[in-house]
Amino acid sequence: MAEETSKAKNGQAGGHEKGEDNAAAFHWVTARSACTLPKIFKDLRLGVERDIETRNALRPQNSPYEFSVTESTDGFEVILRSDALKMAVIFALLEHAIQVRDNAGNAMFDVTLKFDERAVCKLMVNGEECEPWQVQRMALEDLMFRSL
Repeated sequence: MAEETSKAKNGQAGGHEKGEDNAAAFHWVTARSACTLPKIFKDLRLGVERDIETRNALRPQNSPYEFSVTESTDGFEVILRSDALKMAVIFALLEHAIQVRDNAGNAMFDVTLKFDERAVCKLMVNGEECEPWQVQRMALEDLMFRSL
């Protein structure tokens, strides 16, 4: 009896460790449902919109250029517009990836997803794990800082 009381206090009642109860309560389907291309695409767009707001706020006064986000056929595009040029980076939601294309429509890279053994949703680019901000930087850095 003392042993059962001791096990109950240590979270081992019924022969289960406390960690086993947490593992049994984990709902992998719920976690996995958050790791889908449409959800990540939406999150990525929100991050890009924040980046564009920030970059526009950092422009010198009376700048002859501006960045914007607009809808495109299969996603959205980030546009750099000035008197002399118009360039864009296009984010497209495809069936098995998010594709980032340059101004000419050439693929820059694809983003795929990996739901790992720790139930963490990872963004993958060229076989490497990336954080969303890294994907945004890879897509937009040249447009925002080198095109001007």
